[in-house]
Amino acid sequence: MKYNRTYNFSAGPAMMPEPVLEEIAAEMLNYRGSGMCVMEMSHRSKVFQQIRDEAEADLRKLMGIPDNYKVLFVQGGGTVQFAMVAMNLMKNGLACYVETGAWSKKAIAEAKKYGEVKIVASSADKNFSYIPDCSNLDIPENADYVYICENETINGTTYFNLPDTKGKVLVSDQSSMFLSRPCDVSKYGLIWAGVQKNVGPAGMAVVIIREDLLQEDLPKFVPTYMSYKTHADNDSLYNTPNCWAIYCCGKVFKYLLAGGGLEAMNARNEEKAKILYDFLDSSKLFTGAVVKEDRSLMNVPFVTPSKEQDADVVAASKAAGFDNLKGHKSVGGLRASIYNAMPKEGVEALVEFLRKYEAEHS
Repeated sequence: MKYNRTYNFSAGPAMMPEPVLEEIAAEMLNYRGSGMCVMEMSHRSKVFQQIRDEAEADLRKLMGIPDNYKVLFVQGGGTVQFAMVAMNLMKNGLACYVETGAWSKKAIAEAKKYGEVKIVASSADKNFSYIPDCSNLDIPENADYVYICENETINGTTYFNLPDTKGKVLVSDQSSMFLSRPCDVSKYGLIWAGVQKNVGPAGMAVVIIREDLLQEDLPKFVPTYMSYKTHADNDSLYNTPNCWAIYCCGKVFKYLLAGGGLEAMNARNEEKAKILYDFLDSSKLFTGAVVKEDRSLMNVPFVTPSKEQDADVVAASKAAGFDNLKGHKSVGGLRASIYNAMPKEGVEALVEFLRKYEAEHS
């Protein structure tokens, strides 16, 4: 049965690939002869163990993850990881953060509960519309790590060059660009990503952490579950994990591998983003919110001349069959999130709608 699918431009939870959803639907009542849905089965069963193991193996293959890195599936999204990073890595009680928007600000606020935070670069002076120069950061000798939000979902900026951390551990929140382009994992000490934006359903984060960063002697206030070593030592099965999210993400990993991997995905994402950015650059009504060299391929914020017209565009887009084009409440405006699963046709349809709206309201 075919359904009318909405072009969903939500920043998360977001679209998933249709072939993946169809496969999940086909297995809903009886996963591969088990007589059960994955949501029903024990996380200690051989059937689920295979699901988990395949998910990790496929992710390692997709990203070329070195053997000295652990892959963890941790319940909760970004809000949990803001705290876990600081709890686990702040050995000296000092961390450096680059402030590039709403999500790095939240990470900074959380880290301050566990130690001193030094903001080594910021783009707050221009409304977080660019990525600051991180080629010569002032990083103290006793800093535990340098933290970035590699793609700011709300503000629409992304790093195309990683910071020079002066040899310190680089920690990256990749939530809204995870698996959208090739990634040299060896350049990072820790990568984490909430999966609900570009990979799977809400309720889980993937953590990729170098083994030497797993700590046994954490402060006593750190809950057992909030220790990365707990998850690493138990293959993410210390307690009942988010079995459904692991299963769905595993399907997406296989889908990406079958589609040519991250190089192919990056090419498609660049093509999609160019269609929308080219329109915004030529428009007299709509204006992009980010400098060209730092534009995200995943999240595209833009505005009209007034808040009232922004609201009118959102209403008109909804009536035309598009969804979730309203910008985040903290910044307003409009935003189109065009993750891996958004087809090129969806972006083309959006541009056609915006062009028609501009013609009718010029």
